[in-house]
Amino acid sequence: MTSRIPRDSRLRLVRPRPLAAAPRAMNQRRSRRPEPRPPEGTPAQAELARMARSGLATAARLARWADTALGPGSEGATADGKATLSDATAERAAQDLDLTVAQVRADWDTARLAGLVEVHGDSARPGWRLRAWDRDDSAVLRGWVALFDAWSLAHPEPADHGPGGVAEVVSAMPQVLSFLQLSAGPVPVEQLLDLLEQRVTELRTERCEIPYGPQTEPVAEPTPPEAEDTPLAPLLEWALHALASVGALTYGDGQATLTPLGSWAVWVKLEQICVAAQSPAGNIEQAAEDMLRGCAQLRPKAARDEYRAWLAARPVGSAVTELLDAARGEDALLRGLAFEALRVVGAPAEPDVRSVADEPTLRPYALLWLAEQDGFDPEDAHEILTREEATWLWVDTAAAVADHGEAPLLVRHLEAAVQPTVPALLDEVRAVGHPRTVQVLVALAAAHPDPALAKAVRRAAFQVHTGRS
Repeated sequence: MTSRIPRDSRLRLVRPRPLAAAPRAMNQRRSRRPEPRPPEGTPAQAELARMARSGLATAARLARWADTALGPGSEGATADGKATLSDATAERAAQDLDLTVAQVRADWDTARLAGLVEVHGDSARPGWRLRAWDRDDSAVLRGWVALFDAWSLAHPEPADHGPGGVAEVVSAMPQVLSFLQLSAGPVPVEQLLDLLEQRVTELRTERCEIPYGPQTEPVAEPTPPEAEDTPLAPLLEWALHALASVGALTYGDGQATLTPLGSWAVWVKLEQICVAAQSPAGNIEQAAEDMLRGCAQLRPKAARDEYRAWLAARPVGSAVTELLDAARGEDALLRGLAFEALRVVGAPAEPDVRSVADEPTLRPYALLWLAEQDGFDPEDAHEILTREEATWLWVDTAAAVADHGEAPLLVRHLEAAVQPTVPALLDEVRAVGHPRTVQVLVALAAAHPDPALAKAVRRAAFQVHTGRS
């Protein structure tokens, strides 16, 4: 009996599709929510974009200078290969733009946080937002919101306060900003300090809670954190100065007032939280891993709405750390979904994603994410992977399909392989050393309808399992 598919059959080469592009919940329906309207008095989008362009004008000017002066082939653009301008480059920019070196460094940090400039090794290039700066209001506003999200990085934190106290204030500031937004006018700093102290006390109480119910072992009394002795007034002043430096509020004479841009941004964040509260999964209070599991059944757009709402309720830095920790787990589906969520984060996540690019488990995902940040079309970004990296990613995605998908989807996944034949694919899959190789090959053999091909795949699984070549 002969097979319909020869043992060395050619695989049809197609562009790889993200796993999230083939959700299982095809029949899941979301109730439509009326399009939210910003509060009365909020300027139109075009006016908000004009304000953002005005506030970021010097940063955009420096980004355009970097595009011209620090392109590929230039030397000594940055001091550390990451983000810091070298002394020579900062002095050159100051001379060319008639600024002080301090102004250049401040504008450089602003341009990076807003996604106007990207640093790659010792060269700098314009971010995609800069290319759309003069014609796309939504790109301008997304850039400003990225800067707003990173407000705690835009102004040096007090040197005489520990990281614990600073982290508590950063976590508590969304409630302070919400109060400012609802007040729609100046609020005395004393009132904001009372609110901040209440919120920080709540955070400390939540952190020190003892589990409810009978305990098998005695539970030691929680030790009060050192941060509880941290005076909050100086940290509130730092936070208000930092938010003022990005244009989110004005601060003076013992009062703080949100700017129109700041009020609009806080409203956007609150709306994102409302979306999560009304979503089928309602994942806003979940840890990253549970949130991703809750999004696994959603269609891509619905999942992105969940990601945005989940991110809006957390400081960017801690959210990115949680997502990367979830990506390091054994579940390949969560790995892919974590990087989908990081795509929603955008430029603020770049340093953390770049830092994990050498971890074998995360490297292909990180390289694809960075390529898309560099302006690659998502359909073409896979071209930057080596053959070995692409094969590892193929196995990892197959593991996700085997664990969470259906047999026909696993069979169709063959079409995404870069290898032209089944024997070539099996040879390279055996060589790549993915820890789930055996399980993937066994699942593929069980799912494939062609007996000869299934037999070849089972033989490869046995060889990997026994260590034979």
